[in-house]
Amino acid sequence: MTPIKVMIVDDSAVVRQVLSAVLAAQPGIEVIGVAADPLFALEKMQRQWPDVLVLDVEMPRMDGITFLRKLMAERPTPVVICSTLTEAGAQTTLQALAEGAVGIVSKPRLGLKQFLHEAVDELVQAIQSAARANLRRLVPQAAVKLSADAILPAVSLAMAQTTETLVAIGTSTGGTQALEAILTRLPRACPGLVIVQHMPERFTAAFAERLNRLCRIEVLEARNGDRVTPGRALIAPGGLHMLLTRSGAQYHVEVRDGPPVSRHRPSVDVLFRSTARAAGGNALGIIMTGMGDDGARGLKEMREAGARTLAQDEDSCVVFGMPKEAFKLGAVERMLPLGEIPAAILAGMTGRR
Repeated sequence: MTPIKVMIVDDSAVVRQVLSAVLAAQPGIEVIGVAADPLFALEKMQRQWPDVLVLDVEMPRMDGITFLRKLMAERPTPVVICSTLTEAGAQTTLQALAEGAVGIVSKPRLGLKQFLHEAVDELVQAIQSAARANLRRLVPQAAVKLSADAILPAVSLAMAQTTETLVAIGTSTGGTQALEAILTRLPRACPGLVIVQHMPERFTAAFAERLNRLCRIEVLEARNGDRVTPGRALIAPGGLHMLLTRSGAQYHVEVRDGPPVSRHRPSVDVLFRSTARAAGGNALGIIMTGMGDDGARGLKEMREAGARTLAQDEDSCVVFGMPKEAFKLGAVERMLPLGEIPAAILAGMTGRR
């Protein structure tokens, strides 16, 4: 197979040196260059264009966000952001995702050299995922791939119909942009939403805050016991599972620890299975852009429990992995372009096609 050509852009000589060494030792990856800032990088890229850029955010002469915006406007190229995890940095990285980055790897301020050696699997996975990204449309894995059985038992009985409906959404690579495209188009008078976006810890709070500023609906990082209400979207916290529960006619979320399911925590499979159990035919399940198969089985359980189910279509996905796997299982009732999903949410549960 042709190796993935990678360029590293970071103002830290240590990061450039260590990343070059660890990535060059990986089969299927070729480091074609390093640069201390985006202007140096552009000079080198004119001679040989990379398949994937590993990009820092805070750099001299031109910051990573400005470079990313320029790159996506002129010649879209898969970018993995490698940034420091701080409160301010988290906001900056979220902005990078909104501008078109397809992956993030957080790096600490202390113990950086050791971290880069230890995080090689995470870096390689992010680079491989980015290399497969579809830029026409804009997590560490467990050794054993567990199913949602590790968190809650399979669906046994669908809940009775009520007047209150809700929407469960699962997404991964490319999902930050896709969710923004959907949530910013929803009015306050829309069903409550529960969302799993594969993200590291601490990023989801900043992501929710950013969406809350952009949207007419309320967007929050979920806390244990939060109620699902019309006009509100709850996003699962990074590093924790989120389950839907029901008390009478009201829905709430349960946020809990547990092993990774389908190699993720939070897991879309866990959210979808709990939604099938708690809401049955009162729910709409939507699986969107992302690598892997997390959510495919859970969406099938939702459909079998009477829920409506949708998937984002291939042309509008950054990575057509999760929707494809769900479709193969027979979990998907309809495939829709990203731009049609907000209207489908507002149309509610009526009129199967």
